[in-house]
Amino acid sequence: MSELVAARAGWRDFYEMCKPRVVLLMLLCALVGMFLATPGMVALETIVFGLVGIGLVAGSAAVVNHLADAHIDARMARTQHRPVASGRVSTVQGVVFSATIGIVGMVILWFAVNPLTAWLNLASWVGYGLIYTFFLKRATPQNIVIGGLFGAAPPLFGWTAVTNSVDAGGLLLVLIIFAWTPPHFWALALDRKEEYAEAGVPMLPVTHGDSYTRLHILLYTVILVLSTVLPVLIGMSGLIYLAGAIVLGGGFMYWAVVLLRNNNPAAPMQTFRYSILYLGLLFAFLLVDHYALISLSSLLA
Repeated sequence: MSELVAARAGWRDFYEMCKPRVVLLMLLCALVGMFLATPGMVALETIVFGLVGIGLVAGSAAVVNHLADAHIDARMARTQHRPVASGRVSTVQGVVFSATIGIVGMVILWFAVNPLTAWLNLASWVGYGLIYTFFLKRATPQNIVIGGLFGAAPPLFGWTAVTNSVDAGGLLLVLIIFAWTPPHFWALALDRKEEYAEAGVPMLPVTHGDSYTRLHILLYTVILVLSTVLPVLIGMSGLIYLAGAIVLGGGFMYWAVVLLRNNNPAAPMQTFRYSILYLGLLFAFLLVDHYALISLSSLLA
């Protein structure tokens, strides 16, 4: 019966398995990394091949996550209708699809961008698709903190796609997303605590309780806000970005405090949604500021 259901899988099911909204945010961060890596414009072919390759490899890792978590997803209301968990896509179909788009993405990055970017994407794929998904997620309540490094790499991919080197600026962008990841996911975990407990996933609210998690969301938000000032301190960004980072950081701090006070039942999901908006706007400010500085330098030259 399951094979008959799986045979009806449509392109939307495979598209969903790639986690397109997550990948889109990753590609935005990678694009900003490309533009911040150079004082001039980025070649169109670098943008196109770089984003397509990065997106395909990221989508491949997301499919692996769907396959590995199918039994967990089937027990959680938020995820029980996912393609693999519901039986619309079989394990074999998922493996073939993941391998196909992953290999195509790596080939594009290797031959049309540069081998360094391809190797970094492969390392991230192994880190997220295998180490985090099959081990860290189920082994420790610090799964998000440790595994967050793998998901924080897209700006560095964009950076190396342009420079073919790992530099301080690209690593700083990774640091910002690394600090953003715990409060982002822990807010969701607060809202889905019972589901994670039922599925046996040791998320922080399950193992250490809500109060402990709320406090750590606040602490990591402070770390995040401080890290977003660093691009200005090293001369990578200017006042436009600084203003945006302060305003956005103030919004994140507000929601972290609301969570800590624990008098708004809707606060966890509101914080989670704000965190997504926050990261997209923060990197948009980085991009706008970068070209504003270049224009100003040209006028003063």
